[in-house]
Amino acid sequence: MENLIEVRGLCKHYPGFRLEQVDLTVPAGSIVGLIGENGAGKTTTLKSVLNVLRPDGGTIRLMGGNPADPASREQVAAVFEDSYFYGGLRTEQISRSMAGICPVWDAPLFQWYCGRFGLDGKKPFKDFSRGMRMKLGLATALARHPRLLVLDEPTGGLDPVVRGEILDLFLEFIQDESCGILLSTHITTDLERIADQIAYLHSGRLLFQMDKDRLLEDMAVLR
Repeated sequence: MENLIEVRGLCKHYPGFRLEQVDLTVPAGSIVGLIGENGAGKTTTLKSVLNVLRPDGGTIRLMGGNPADPASREQVAAVFEDSYFYGGLRTEQISRSMAGICPVWDAPLFQWYCGRFGLDGKKPFKDFSRGMRMKLGLATALARHPRLLVLDEPTGGLDPVVRGEILDLFLEFIQDESCGILLSTHITTDLERIADQIAYLHSGRLLFQMDKDRLLEDMAVLR
C-alpha cells in the first residue's frame, strides 16, 4: 500500500521543548488520528510534514517526494485551527483570490461545497461562526482536488451536528483509496468513529501508531 506520508526520526527543538525521533506513516485510503496532550508536539509534527517548519533531524517523504517540492505540495491541502481569511472577504472573493494562486482551483466545486455546508455568500468571513469558518476552510481545501488532507483540530469546539457533518465528509473523502487524511484532535470519540489508525504523541515522543480496532481491543482487555 502506498504511503502518502513517511516520517522517520523527525526531530525539532525549541527552548523548553524537544520533538524527538518521531516515526509516522499515513497509508493511502486511510485516516490517521494524531492524539496527545497540549504541547505534546502535534502541531509541530504537522507543520514539519507540510514544510512550514524545518526539522532539526530526520527525513520526511510527502506524496513520495520532498515536502519542499511543488509537485508534492500541490497534492496536499491543510486546514489549521487558527487559519483564517481576511475578515471582510466573502466566499466569491475568496474563490477569485484562490483562482489567482492555485493552478488546480475548481471554483464550481468550491461553490458546491459552500452550498452543501450552508455558507452564506453574502456574509463576510468575520461574521462566520466557528463552525462556519471550519466548513469554509474545508471547502477551500477540497476545491483544490487534494489527495491528502492535513487537519489540525478540525472539529474542536463544534456542536455535535456540525461535527457529524464534517466526519461524514472525511469518510467520503477516503472512499477514493488513493486519498488519505492525517488529523490531530483531542476528541477521541471522533477517532473511534472514523480513524483507521491512532498515533499517540507524549512529551515530544511518538509512543505508538497502531490500528484503531487493535487499540480498542487492547483497551477493553485492560478494563
